[in-house]
Amino acid sequence: MCCNKKLFLLAALCLALPLRVGAARAAASCVVHVEAANREGQVVIYGSGYYGEVFKEFQKRFPKIRVQYESGGGASQFAVRLMTERRAGKYFWDLYLGGIVTPYKIFYDSRILEPIKPALLLPEVLDESKWWEGKHHYADPEGKYIFVFQGDVHGGENAYNTKFVDPQEFKSYRDFLAPKWKGKIVAYDPKSVSTVAHSLRFFYNSPGLGPDFIRRFFGDMELTLSRDQRQMLDWLAAGKFPIAFFISGVEEAGKQQGLPVRMFDPNGFSEGAFVGPTQGSAALFSRAPHPSAAKVALNWLLSREGQIAYQMVYAKSGESRDSMREDIPKDSLSPSSRRVKGGRYIYSGRPDWVDMGPVNEIVNEALQKRKRRDSSADSRP
Repeated sequence: MCCNKKLFLLAALCLALPLRVGAARAAASCVVHVEAANREGQVVIYGSGYYGEVFKEFQKRFPKIRVQYESGGGASQFAVRLMTERRAGKYFWDLYLGGIVTPYKIFYDSRILEPIKPALLLPEVLDESKWWEGKHHYADPEGKYIFVFQGDVHGGENAYNTKFVDPQEFKSYRDFLAPKWKGKIVAYDPKSVSTVAHSLRFFYNSPGLGPDFIRRFFGDMELTLSRDQRQMLDWLAAGKFPIAFFISGVEEAGKQQGLPVRMFDPNGFSEGAFVGPTQGSAALFSRAPHPSAAKVALNWLLSREGQIAYQMVYAKSGESRDSMREDIPKDSLSPSSRRVKGGRYIYSGRPDWVDMGPVNEIVNEALQKRKRRDSSADSRP
């Protein structure tokens, strides 16, 4: 067993680690890192979204480790700043939390990340049976550096007006190509890649859809494109456009404002859906100024306690974030983003899905085709 009562108490502080013989070695390792983290005194994190709120719970658990958290400006801008600092020999950052594109294309390619698995200290985090598909998921080719802990269910991020649309009509995404829906769909402008990228990647890589679906959807369906989510929601609620693609905030508007709008269930399409992160990955920087504090912070975030806090903070902010952990409550999640047992899913946090070049090329070709057709029609006498 663990050496003495004091060690057990400190081990218990280390995320309430199970106090059993099999956990003694991990508990001792965790204690060592907590003590070292306390001496370091802080952890410096860059994150997107509401991780600052999430780590307020960490601060309660570890009051001697001050959290210095920064967000805003976007991950790509942060990457430019970080790389500039490192070229000048300045190493300020410990932990990155956010999407997968920047850490893969910049941090991973620049070889400035530490492997994740050696930093995982807690048996409940290391136990892959507690995670979706019985394994840890990563977003880098080696499966070592960019840990994915968020696994929401997504499809076309599409919604409908309940007064004008029967969702039972749609068994496949190809049903949206029916002539009756031509000119009746509003979609977020695909040129704003970050907003629609995940759905477009799914369409492109889905065996039942692929480039043909993208060409027909953007080229033939006379879509109205918008870059204003509020405008799209207003149009959807009023019935001006009974169907919307790449839209957010629908579930909340339906519940809070009583609007006749609902999300299509991504589990209801024959092509299935995809599971992946929007802003739910973690990466550890090499030459971090507070390496032990970074490990403690990462283990707390990936623990049962940390992932429950993660889901709850986002739920209170009106957003669903389904943890990859399968052993925590999911009551705070919207039904449309929650994984269900037996669901048909494709994991989208794969490096071969990151490159949007081929997808954007097909979308742009389809939009140009439509533009030429509309111009030709307008020029007719």
